[in-house]
Amino acid sequence: MFDVYFGKYLQDTGVITEEQYLDIIEANRKNRVKLGLIAVADGLITEEQADEINRIQAQEDARFGDIATRKGYLTDSQVGELLRKQGDSYLLLVQELLERNILSLEEIQKHINHYKKSERFTSLDIDALKSADIDSVIQVFIREMQVPAVIKDYLALMARNIVRFIDNKIRFERIEKIYTYTNKYIASQSFTGDYELFIGIGGNGNKIIGESYAKEVFDSIDEDCLDAVCEFINVSNGIYASKLSQEEVVLDMLPPTMYTDVTTIDTDGIMFLLPCFIREQRVDIIVCMETKWTIK
Repeated sequence: MFDVYFGKYLQDTGVITEEQYLDIIEANRKNRVKLGLIAVADGLITEEQADEINRIQAQEDARFGDIATRKGYLTDSQVGELLRKQGDSYLLLVQELLERNILSLEEIQKHINHYKKSERFTSLDIDALKSADIDSVIQVFIREMQVPAVIKDYLALMARNIVRFIDNKIRFERIEKIYTYTNKYIASQSFTGDYELFIGIGGNGNKIIGESYAKEVFDSIDEDCLDAVCEFINVSNGIYASKLSQEEVVLDMLPPTMYTDVTTIDTDGIMFLLPCFIREQRVDIIVCMETKWTIK
């Protein structure tokens, strides 16, 4: 994911153009393949076994490699080797910048140092962004805020599911505390039970989520599009509720709801907003917990 973050920084600072940034990301996208495809191509597992693992992933919060090792299809060392073959986003970005004669290695490192300083990142933050571990990446953008553990866990799971089901080239910005939120397009769902939670996804990026999840092209963000987004939220929330049930936490999911007109969410307490960019279209992940909220 480092290519998305650092590449966007290079665009914002005028080192590369928007066209170059998008072209580099698209090139890197093509150079990264799914773990299952590599394993099948290497003859380590069959297509049927890969399909089985993908079906399990749609039902529970687990990585492809973790499921494969649990099922006895792959060893830990084989998974490690496959992960290395997937492609390092940082090295792919460096390769593109060098081959296009945009920057030298020395210049790249200089810009990384400036990027680190301007964004107040630590060396560990940079390492996290360079990794393919979405759990480590998400912590970079939520750790400065006092976020309840339940919400942290939810945001990490949502991030993993966006990567799994929507797009693996996503970019987050730092989480915010807000008390009101307004958007024209919102898909949402609430939990009741041991926790009272409101989950919403708002913004124009909902078109990408709807199209990617439904595998269908929508002319606009209409009810059909938001229905697909609601289904994505419902599946993610189902995985989350199932995971918490193993800890004896009882959650009931209410039917998803959608809003296709300008809608405002107000809360007596605090809402958390995590900005996420998917193909440079913004979506806002909104979470309210243990507070009264109103929608109008």
